[in-house]
Amino acid sequence: MKAIVVIGDGMPDLPDDRGKTPLEEAYHPNMDEIASRGIVGAVDPIPDGMYPGSDVAILGLMGYDPKRYYTGRGPLEAAGTGVELREGDLAFRCNLITVDQGLLIDYSAGHISDEEAKELVAYLNSSLLTDGYARLYVGVSYRHTLILRGGFSDHIKCTPPHEAVGKRIEDILAAPLSKDGEHTAKYLNKLILKSYELLAEHELNLKRVKRGLKPANMMWPWGFGRKPSLPSFKTLHGLSSAVISAVSLVKGIGVLAEMKLLEVPGATGYLDTNYEGKADYALRALEEGVDVVFIHVEAPDEAGHQGSFELKVKAIEDLDKRLLGRLLDRVGEDVLIALLSDHLTPVSLRVHVKGPVPFAAAKAKWVKKGEKRFHEGLVNGLSPLDGPSLLKLLLNLRAS
Repeated sequence: MKAIVVIGDGMPDLPDDRGKTPLEEAYHPNMDEIASRGIVGAVDPIPDGMYPGSDVAILGLMGYDPKRYYTGRGPLEAAGTGVELREGDLAFRCNLITVDQGLLIDYSAGHISDEEAKELVAYLNSSLLTDGYARLYVGVSYRHTLILRGGFSDHIKCTPPHEAVGKRIEDILAAPLSKDGEHTAKYLNKLILKSYELLAEHELNLKRVKRGLKPANMMWPWGFGRKPSLPSFKTLHGLSSAVISAVSLVKGIGVLAEMKLLEVPGATGYLDTNYEGKADYALRALEEGVDVVFIHVEAPDEAGHQGSFELKVKAIEDLDKRLLGRLLDRVGEDVLIALLSDHLTPVSLRVHVKGPVPFAAAKAKWVKKGEKRFHEGLVNGLSPLDGPSLLKLLLNLRAS
């Protein structure tokens, strides 16, 4: 009685001028097989009034009420990076971004490589973050974690860089929300602006420019919060669990929920991720006694942020063929396979959008009930479940 829960990050979309979404355009027979053989429905994992981010949504999809347990994105990233937060620490997600003529032009610095990012993070720690109050911890590609220690305020506003592409840096710097936040905002902005002076002339970035690549010439902290307290997944559900993801955010939820982290070689959080490896590691975990495995795939979300319909179609087709197809070919007939998503990331908007998104779940032994396609239209006329309610439903189906 086991389950594999696949989360296609940002997979749903809005129709283009032809009235089609990438999910409708893509060829995904394995998604359709799950929808045809099992149950389909709608889920809205973002509670009203909360930002439609993967942090909030995936926390809910893993069974934790975001309104009760969410304290910010940064602490989740920190846990996934292996950083132990102290009381009072303020943790930020921190991107390496590309700035040109005062404009934010790329939230990912051209999806800089892990090796290059590691070098730049080390450089910033040795040349900029030297006062004992701030430290940058390396993550994957452009995604890193900044920790502030020493009485900093969370009464500030920070702009997510993927929602500010094309905007002037001076218009989106950290801003205080009260007098209490003035020192923290000023301190962050000093780091941000000084990081540009240092990184723009770094040899690594000069070489990237010569090769026609975007430089990682500024650090950009956002998504901050303080240390959360989560009960373990085992405590909540009485089941053992594991998580597979390339991104620190999802790993961090797994760490805090005391899930087993499965590190898959070649998992990148991008379109070139190791889909087959994710499938194999999940199946091996089930064989070794794990009850529920969560597999997170970031690629559709990245394509949405890039505004590429074609890349999003490719990400969906790769997820279907190389991950779901491999699972369906090799999994036991009594294992539940569920396909979920966390939010919409429309290629026309390049940002996250709250709203009901489709899900499907089935076991191989279930009899097919006709032909269904997996796409956004499955939510029409349905009352969406919240994240924890959907997980409860899936765990009940697992045992059926």
